[in-house]
Amino acid sequence: MQRGARRVYYGNWMIIAAFVTQFVSVGAQNYAIGSFMLPMIDELGWTRAEFVLPRSLGQFVAAFTGFVIGTQVDRRGARPLMLFGMVVLTLAFWGLSQATAWWQWVLLNGVVLTVGASLLGNLVVSVTLAKWFVEKRGQAIAWAAMGISFGGIGVTPLITAYIDQFGWRSGWQAMGVATVLLTLPAALVMRRTPEDHGLYPDGKSAEQVAGGGALRAQADYDGSLTRPQALRTRAFYMLVLAFGLYQVNIPVILIQAVPFISDAGYSRASAAWLILIASIPAMASKPVWGWLIDRMNPKPLAALSAALTGVAMAMIVITVQQRAPTWQTVAFFLLGTGWGGMIPMQEVIWASYFGRRHLGAIRGAALPMALLFGAGGPLAVAHYHDVVGNYDGALLFVAGMAIVGALVILALPRSRIGR
Repeated sequence: MQRGARRVYYGNWMIIAAFVTQFVSVGAQNYAIGSFMLPMIDELGWTRAEFVLPRSLGQFVAAFTGFVIGTQVDRRGARPLMLFGMVVLTLAFWGLSQATAWWQWVLLNGVVLTVGASLLGNLVVSVTLAKWFVEKRGQAIAWAAMGISFGGIGVTPLITAYIDQFGWRSGWQAMGVATVLLTLPAALVMRRTPEDHGLYPDGKSAEQVAGGGALRAQADYDGSLTRPQALRTRAFYMLVLAFGLYQVNIPVILIQAVPFISDAGYSRASAAWLILIASIPAMASKPVWGWLIDRMNPKPLAALSAALTGVAMAMIVITVQQRAPTWQTVAFFLLGTGWGGMIPMQEVIWASYFGRRHLGAIRGAALPMALLFGAGGPLAVAHYHDVVGNYDGALLFVAGMAIVGALVILALPRSRIGR
């Protein structure tokens, strides 16, 4: 009996829950880190490369974690994974507030925090939403992914001000408290698949399904590839390369932007403000990108998003060099607009090539192959600064990587299932 069709589709509640948990996950791994950098290295005597190293290590940890949890999302659903992730992440925050040695920083930030955040993050929730939505997949994932961008609005300025007022140790503790309050109710909402509860993807009623109104969802399910089958396709490796080149700029900017702009003579508050400027269009543009994805070929849209990100990064370097605050604002706004398309594009394109049935296992298999980009980027940029004394050349190189990623996306073969 399809009671869900007469009420609000349960998948819509999961979009809200996914928004919240992605906000917590990305805030922990990316948006908050840059605000802690200068206070922690000033007190503890580390270099910037030493500070950033745990986040690069975290990419390896996330890759291994993702390989394991991708299959578990398919089998068990998101809820038990998220509840465990909440506990692990909270313990990581509390431990970080007590850190005095570099090895503690590496262990707690690079390993424990990464595992906890990964269990709450994009892989878990996007794979789950891809099973609940097919025709409206782009919009569903886009609305949920707004939580990632909201991290820049709700985390960076607030935690920067909090640290400046109360200290970095208190800042980690505050994030631990917020994690429990936000994540617990959100995790309890999550479910594995609509079929487990007598529902159909996109909120279709039994009558609509019987009348042929779910042909696209059925084709998506029937055409799904297993992990071994996906690993034998050229598209799998091209997708890993394309999105690896595209998305490496996000951890680089989120970790390095505050010190990069501060080095140019701006205040920490001004630097945090520019992250906010990027986060607003990154969040607000996601529903627009999602609406377009559900109606158009996602490949050229994804290429546009990647190219826009690369151009904006180059503009940021130039405008900071020239001390042109108006154009800096424009550059960060364009960067955020490009970021807005990345997650909904990526998830829809992966599902369009491989279907939803084994999507968690396939996306998990891609993570270890993408770790080279995510792990090497922030560390290489920090090391470049320690050697050269500025970030300019490294950031321009990362900008070029995004543009190359756009070209790889355009070269993808035609998908088997989607458009």
